[in-house]
Amino acid sequence: MIVGKPSPTDTTLHPIKYKWAYELYNQAVRNTWFPHEIALKEDLQDFAKMTEDERHAVEFVMSFFNPAELMVNRSIALGIYPYLKAPEAHLFLAKWMWEEANHCVSFEYVLETFPFDKQKVYNNHLETPSMLAKEAYIEKYLSRMTETMLDIETVEGKKDFVRNLVATNIVMEGTWFYSGFMVVMSFRQRNQLRNFASMINWVLRDESLHLKFGINLIHTVLEENPDLLTPEFAQEIRDIVIEGVNVEVEYNKDLFPNGILGLNASYVNQYVQYVADRRLEELGLEPHYNASNPAKWMATATDVHELVNFFEAQNTSYEVDTKAHNEVAA
Repeated sequence: MIVGKPSPTDTTLHPIKYKWAYELYNQAVRNTWFPHEIALKEDLQDFAKMTEDERHAVEFVMSFFNPAELMVNRSIALGIYPYLKAPEAHLFLAKWMWEEANHCVSFEYVLETFPFDKQKVYNNHLETPSMLAKEAYIEKYLSRMTETMLDIETVEGKKDFVRNLVATNIVMEGTWFYSGFMVVMSFRQRNQLRNFASMINWVLRDESLHLKFGINLIHTVLEENPDLLTPEFAQEIRDIVIEGVNVEVEYNKDLFPNGILGLNASYVNQYVQYVADRRLEELGLEPHYNASNPAKWMATATDVHELVNFFEAQNTSYEVDTKAHNEVAA
């Protein structure tokens, strides 16, 4: 099984059991990039011409992204890596952690370049209720993994592993981050912040692989542990995603107190609901919001449909009982 207490025998790469993990690692290596490859001079000129509300939107997004990348790193190091046995999975996790560190440094590069009130940006996530709520949401699930060593051999331990993975990977990386990406890319739609948007494209490419890994990992855990496939746990997973969306909705109200040209909180929150529905479907669950995508121009950028296709060969569904699951697997 992929989850369990790692042993000395779990350090031999071959034969590779989970080829999807090794393939994603190799893809991540091919995607390697560095922030200073992107010049931001033109973006500085754009920023100088922006309205106060537009500058607030950019600054607010940066206030969350900057610490969030390190929160993801903590989640990987303390909440995922210690509970996986497959060395090919450990390879991807090592690259994943490097990428989150690279994203953090990339946003530091932006913070150093733009004329932000840096102290305000650094303190926003410690003082703004909607940001504090997002961090409290993540900490609630991550703390189960870190306050005491999780007993991953038990059913409840495996559930806690999945709960944390859904909160940190599916919700934070796969939903919250995508709405932030949309904000930056919306400026590029108006021919502004084009280079910053290029950096976000590279970050998004990384996050797409992280999301593919996370969803495939959840499917694998469920397939190898059919006793987790209960209606009660399915509902719990749905509730974690819905809770995450509710937190993001409040955050986006602070992000857009007045709205900016072509973008406001309602617009972004509809997109959040649309992405959340896609994530639920990728987990084998029914959509909750049935929201349409208000930003059709983001469909290609986020690769939402590609992610669905990536897992269409998987048969795992929370909606089936254990007997039916075993018959499908057979």
